[in-house]
Amino acid sequence: MATTNKKPATKKAAAATVKGAADAGPRRTRRENAEAGFRASEKLTGHLQEVFVDLVELSLQGKQVHWNVVGANFRDMHLVLDEIVEVAREASDTVAERMRALHAVPDGRSDVVAATTTLPELPGGEVSTSDAVDLVTAAIEATTSTVRRVHDDVDEEDPTSADILHGVLEQLEQYAWFVSAEKRTPRHL
Repeated sequence: MATTNKKPATKKAAAATVKGAADAGPRRTRRENAEAGFRASEKLTGHLQEVFVDLVELSLQGKQVHWNVVGANFRDMHLVLDEIVEVAREASDTVAERMRALHAVPDGRSDVVAATTTLPELPGGEVSTSDAVDLVTAAIEATTSTVRRVHDDVDEEDPTSADILHGVLEQLEQYAWFVSAEKRTPRHL
């Protein structure tokens, strides 16, 4: 399959091409230097982008609740939220860097994240610790649902990226359990 790299005839046409590409969202990079490795398909790129934006949004929502949580067990909730934010930030960076390694371009711009995340909208203002448990658990579960929804397609094309998703699931599902346990009552068997 032959491909051609046609250059725009003028600098103005080249600038319009670059501007249009910048507005198009995630895409693949053109081949540069001696890079000859595996390249993500559009489908794989899209799936990793979905996970990426949910992780970015989870880190933002976690920090928002962290700053505004009040009530009983404040300190514990305040501290665990920072842990969740750190996991989400590290995971989003790992996914973005995996995308780049596969010649895909992650798009973490705030307007893109806001428009494409699957996380429920977070209310403004102070948040009681009880409500924080529900909000943060819902945000984590939305993120893990995205990971689980795309996992099999990712694994089919790129098991290495699927391994990254496994790590994300392990960490976030553990935090969902930690946080949601705050409101659980023991079941008597």
